[in-house]
Amino acid sequence: MNRILTGLEQLIDSPSDRLKKKRIGLLCNPASVDHRFHHSRERIANTFPGQLVRLFSPQHGFFSEKQDNMVESEDILDPLLQIPVHSLYGKHRIPQKSVMDLIDILIIDLQDVGCRVYTFVYTISFCMEAARELGKKVLILDRPNPIGGLLVEGNCLNPDFSSFVGRYPIPMRHGLTIGELALLFNEHFSIGCDLSVIPMKGWKRSMYFKDTGLPWVLPSPNLPTPNSALVYPGQVIWEGTNLSEGRGTTLPFEIFGAPYIDPDRIMKEINPSLLAGAILRPLAFEPTSNKWSGKTCGGFQIHVVNPGRFRPYTVSLHLLQAVLKEYPDRFQWKSPPYEYEFEKLPIDLILGDQQVRLRLTQLESVESILESFQDGVEDFMKISSRFHLYA
Repeated sequence: MNRILTGLEQLIDSPSDRLKKKRIGLLCNPASVDHRFHHSRERIANTFPGQLVRLFSPQHGFFSEKQDNMVESEDILDPLLQIPVHSLYGKHRIPQKSVMDLIDILIIDLQDVGCRVYTFVYTISFCMEAARELGKKVLILDRPNPIGGLLVEGNCLNPDFSSFVGRYPIPMRHGLTIGELALLFNEHFSIGCDLSVIPMKGWKRSMYFKDTGLPWVLPSPNLPTPNSALVYPGQVIWEGTNLSEGRGTTLPFEIFGAPYIDPDRIMKEINPSLLAGAILRPLAFEPTSNKWSGKTCGGFQIHVVNPGRFRPYTVSLHLLQAVLKEYPDRFQWKSPPYEYEFEKLPIDLILGDQQVRLRLTQLESVESILESFQDGVEDFMKISSRFHLYA
């Protein structure tokens, strides 16, 4: 396997003239490493001595130590470089002018997971807006989409349900790298900042993370493996319900269920042809924290055996509808708040449109629901292809 080179490694191998004598800020977290696990702040500080003056962190904190939604992190002093780290998931989610005035260029090196609801990309969008207002440059160091760049899946977000888990009308599984997504935000959605992207070398759209030769460092506490990223665009929907999405287990998002779930009853509702590329293994589990902590839950583990055939969003919608059908009196939608939205149902923010929830509840077929959104998805694919950096 040939290892690809990330945007970070491309920058270090060929330092950019645009960074000469510039005061640098860096948005990063523990997954911001090279192939030898050296962190980007260390590599950049060594390559541009004395120029890295501020660090920024996204949701879950600079050390990715915060477990859940709306668990904020504080500003800290980086123990390695002894420079301030400003949390963008704490008192502020938008970089403050007083901090941005101290830098000339903001470098962003984050590992995205290819899903609309992952908040890192919206932290980036807020940074880009702040940079535009304050005349600062933004440089994205590109990284792989761990679930590939060929497949796009799920309805596009209805702007009426925009939130910090969805600011723009993109599908649940968008098929873009973080650099491509930033270019889309900047041009098509008119942020209009001074943006550059350093692309990867060797990455192809057909690649999954296992094909890259890169080490996986969990980008957030509950995505511990590339497999958890593969299921995430579907399994994240359980966050909007009273089923456990596996938080408090060793395999979050791969494992899901609740004390009232009988896996055999659910399997009777699932057409085997739906499970191309994956195996649903019935199990019992006991979360140590979060929903149903200390309670034995019935449910499943999703084993992805062929990621090219597996459709996480479609599969999870079918599973959700099976639970709705089999347990109408015990199933519940989670109540607000969720990601700083205090009125709308969390599930509507996650699914991106209340019509998906309403039609699932009415037991309309998942295929017909998704088909009704297909024109919007195809429009997105045409638009987003203009920002592809890789064949």
